[in-house]
Amino acid sequence: MAEHADHPAYPVGLRLNGRRVVVVGGGQVAQRRLPALIAAGADIVLVSPSATPSVEAMADAGEIRWERRPYADGDLTDTWYALIASDDAAANDAASAEAERTRTWCVRSDDADAATAWTPATGRSEGVTVAVLSSDIHGRDPRHSAAVRDAIVEGLRDGTLAAPQHRTRVPGVALVGGGPGDPDLITVRGRRLLASADVVIADRLGPRDLLDELPPHVEVIDAAKIPYGRFMAQEAINAALIEHAKAGKAVVRLKGGDPFVFGRGMEEAQALAAEGIPCTVVPGISSSISVPGAAGIPVTHRGVAHEFTVVSGHVAPDDARSLVDWEALARLRGTLVLLMAVDKIGAIARALVAHGKSPDTPVALVQEGTTAAQRRVDATLATVGERAEAEGVRPPAVIVIGDVVAVGPGTPAAINE
Repeated sequence: MAEHADHPAYPVGLRLNGRRVVVVGGGQVAQRRLPALIAAGADIVLVSPSATPSVEAMADAGEIRWERRPYADGDLTDTWYALIASDDAAANDAASAEAERTRTWCVRSDDADAATAWTPATGRSEGVTVAVLSSDIHGRDPRHSAAVRDAIVEGLRDGTLAAPQHRTRVPGVALVGGGPGDPDLITVRGRRLLASADVVIADRLGPRDLLDELPPHVEVIDAAKIPYGRFMAQEAINAALIEHAKAGKAVVRLKGGDPFVFGRGMEEAQALAAEGIPCTVVPGISSSISVPGAAGIPVTHRGVAHEFTVVSGHVAPDDARSLVDWEALARLRGTLVLLMAVDKIGAIARALVAHGKSPDTPVALVQEGTTAAQRRVDATLATVGERAEAEGVRPPAVIVIGDVVAVGPGTPAAINE
């Protein structure tokens, strides 16, 4: 049936839960389209002599029924929706003709003009599905539709398109891991919660650039400047979270890295739970792996390191408060990643060497990782204390100890298991 540019496609959402959907062809197109049909709860029948490994895995998992044969007339009986995507043009024509006779909405991957339905460029964000179709059927450009979709979804995800009166805002506290420092490395969910916050209590090591993007009505509190009075620092932060949440505010506790990696996030979650305050935990990218990666250091590498250990270095090895077994760490063959250890690195290096670690073990200190001020200082266990002092290395810095320090682009390394 001939279409005209004056008659664009009519957009509609199909409710396919429990309804028969037939997919003809098990190739790349089916591989891309099947997950959304599965998520919609459709009763999916795949008709195809062969399938990609991913599609076959869906059949093996029972997500679809696979009839391993070519298309045959009658396959679309009692079908609500059909996706025609085989590499057999004659079979596609026959299936499309059957769809027309049986009044089954039909998408064709090989000939959009011969189809009775089109697949829009779709994206999802927090319960909203965005579907974009070109209005001119003779100038349909899927790349243009995809670009429009991406712009809308990104706006919904970071909050720039969500009007405050339309945004679902639940009072409570979100413990958001902001990542290692680069504002682009916060999670999508973390950025969205920031955009809907009334109050943000931020750490010094969180992604500070994101605070400038907040609307003027948002109250931003520097956790380092909360009046402590008779409270310890963490108790004062807990009290501030509770106070603002009980006032009915949506509160974001913006932390550097991940809330539960040396971030005292569990202490805050426990304090909120004791007061009956809802708490959402949003994991963040830990600096323990992201900062070495940004400096070109893999914390594991085939044939070099099969494990990595992350340790807090804020307490010296000879301090009675230390909970770290430095002797055991010295025996490990993998990578050692130290956080909060700049001022203790000399003592830590001496302890590791004293317990048997080679003084020639490579060490890298990465300061202000993932930010514009990032810099890397290389040393060995024998020299790292002096090097850190001579180079003026200051927190925040991640320290990597192990042979992976010498692995990088253009650097040969053993790869034998």
